[in-house]
Amino acid sequence: MEGEARIERVAPDDVPILWRLVRELAEFEHLAHEMVATEDSLRAALFGPAANVEAVLIRDGGEAAGFALWFHNFSTFAGRRGLYLEDLYVRPEFRGRGFGKRLLAHLAAIAVDRGCARLEWSVLDWNRRAIDFYRAMGAVARNGPCSGSAARLCSHWLVVPDRHTRGRPPALRLTFRKTRTVGAAVACFAPLPAW
Repeated sequence: MEGEARIERVAPDDVPILWRLVRELAEFEHLAHEMVATEDSLRAALFGPAANVEAVLIRDGGEAAGFALWFHNFSTFAGRRGLYLEDLYVRPEFRGRGFGKRLLAHLAAIAVDRGCARLEWSVLDWNRRAIDFYRAMGAVARNGPCSGSAARLCSHWLVVPDRHTRGRPPALRLTFRKTRTVGAAVACFAPLPAW
């Protein structure tokens, strides 16, 4: 439908816009000086012979409004892979319209479909808006070691799949326009008790 936001897997032709969005994110996080990724390195990571990351764009009326980029990790305790959200970014002019919720719900659906033990990510501790967003979505902060130069400025967040919520009211409710598929996937995720 014209003008309706939609989520699409990043295609090879989308790499330049993805790179620009990553650059915007780096500037927003005051870490542009650390960004060494190029269009070619992103293309190789997404589509090369040793591709190890995946990404989607959310588009509004054909314009890229934001993205999510993730990869799989592994939990030795659970004996299953997990999904690690490296970046979720919505351009400032598109914020407040539910696009971040839709991207996170999309990743939750992927994690459930793939049988992942968990969906996790890190957030800079000064990014109050992001922290409030994740808390509102039912995520629980799990303080622990972070990597990179922002190590002292972030905390880990974790949401685990709870398949026991199927067929009854979900532990996590979201109120936003959603498709049946997204709603079902989000309903399968419940907050993890604090560690």
